[in-house]
Amino acid sequence: MKRVIFALIAVVMLGAATPKNGYEVGDTVTDFSLKNVDGKMVSLADFKDAKGAIIVFDCNTCPVSKKYNERIIALNEKFASKGFPLIAINPNSPEVSSGDSFEAMVSYAKNKGYRFPYLYDASQAVPTQFGATNTPHVFVLAKDGASMKVAYIGAIDDNASSAADATHRYVEEAVNELMQGKQVTTKKTKAIGCTIKWKAS
Repeated sequence: MKRVIFALIAVVMLGAATPKNGYEVGDTVTDFSLKNVDGKMVSLADFKDAKGAIIVFDCNTCPVSKKYNERIIALNEKFASKGFPLIAINPNSPEVSSGDSFEAMVSYAKNKGYRFPYLYDASQAVPTQFGATNTPHVFVLAKDGASMKVAYIGAIDDNASSAADATHRYVEEAVNELMQGKQVTTKKTKAIGCTIKWKAS
């Protein structure tokens, strides 16, 4: 009986020591370097004059991502010139979702007229690092000295079907508050969309 109790205590202790899954609000982000659809490598360090960044884990194939596509383009148009560039990262494995291959990304970005980086992560290390679970899944970052810290995590807004019917535009609200030197009021929401297509381990 004592052995069982000690085993249970050990399991609980090991569970408590398990590292958290991805970033939380307030965490400092580790930089990354990923290939853009133009073939060039892109990292956060490239945006030296940025006040922050809008990181969107997005893809070619998810129906929810497609509904948000114009809103994602609009976020970049609205905030990139104000110091918050949008960076899209495709987290899906093309081994599982063939429509999310690098070649498909290049074509998709061209057809949509993307004016922001659309990055390919063959290793899926960056979505794992961030703790992304869905497409789309947004992380708003704010510059803090030489670092970038997470200020908001979650959905773009509260209506996946229609931008016009959204009552809370979470990403816009977060970036606007940051630009005004305020704390973000709504720091975390549930990301709504397709689950990331992870390759077999």
